[in-house]
Amino acid sequence: MPNFIDLKDLSKDQLLDIISLSIKWKNQEHSKFMTDKHVVLIFEKPSLRTRISFEVGINQLGGMTYLLNEKEMQLGERETIEDTARVLERYADMVVIRCFGHDQIKKFSKVSNLPVINALTDFSHPCQVVADLVTIKEHLGDLKNKKIAWFGDCNNVLQSWIEASVILDFELNIGCPKGIIPNLNTISWANKINKKIKINHNPLQVSEGADCVITDTWQSMGDEGSVSEEIYLPFQVNKNIMRQAKDNAIFMHCLPAYRDKEVSSEVLEGKQSVVFDEAENRLHAQKAIMHFCLNSN
Repeated sequence: MPNFIDLKDLSKDQLLDIISLSIKWKNQEHSKFMTDKHVVLIFEKPSLRTRISFEVGINQLGGMTYLLNEKEMQLGERETIEDTARVLERYADMVVIRCFGHDQIKKFSKVSNLPVINALTDFSHPCQVVADLVTIKEHLGDLKNKKIAWFGDCNNVLQSWIEASVILDFELNIGCPKGIIPNLNTISWANKINKKIKINHNPLQVSEGADCVITDTWQSMGDEGSVSEEIYLPFQVNKNIMRQAKDNAIFMHCLPAYRDKEVSSEVLEGKQSVVFDEAENRLHAQKAIMHFCLNSN
């Protein structure tokens, strides 16, 4: 059974199937294919949307969850990650991990015979981007030829967006301050396949003609204070940024949002904002991801 660690591990058909299944199950009942399945959630970082969407989704599908939070467990602290993985595979059917180090989840998945899902690391956040892709398809139709504009920090969510753009071949404009750049290895890999990924330090140019404008918190959990927020101020998503996008463009943010920092309250509450549809779609995307892990050869 496959893991779900990074989007670049998927084929185009696999990713499109997950997106389609997410939408299908959002609009109709589905089988309880996780009946009698036991899922361990290892969450070293606090979570609202990721944790609840997984727990509710597993429950709706007939499964049972067992949460290990940051107070109960830190991977590799009391015993090796490999030993933890070997123990849990004797008890459970799947493991969902939200941790700081991407190398931790890679070590875990390498020795585990269970499917492992990346619920966020310092490197990538594939579950979030699947939900985002579902939201775009719901509101704008086919993902082909769409132009996505990203503003702000070059973080783990952007990493997964870059991978998605390579797989699905859409245009991705990255607006970020000078000196804040995506992972160089990722950009080098991506540009060999998709020439439509651009980095731009002029905010108004980034959103020009965009179908979807996306931002995230300027500094990720655990990185607060590492860089002055002043450098991000020109990259706030506000009405001027949205005016450059298409008239039917949508705005997305994975939440939590710091209002009037990375996004103005006017945009967040405006008619183009679909942030709460996006948040709901975490539930449906998570279900489809788990189905992929448990029902693929």
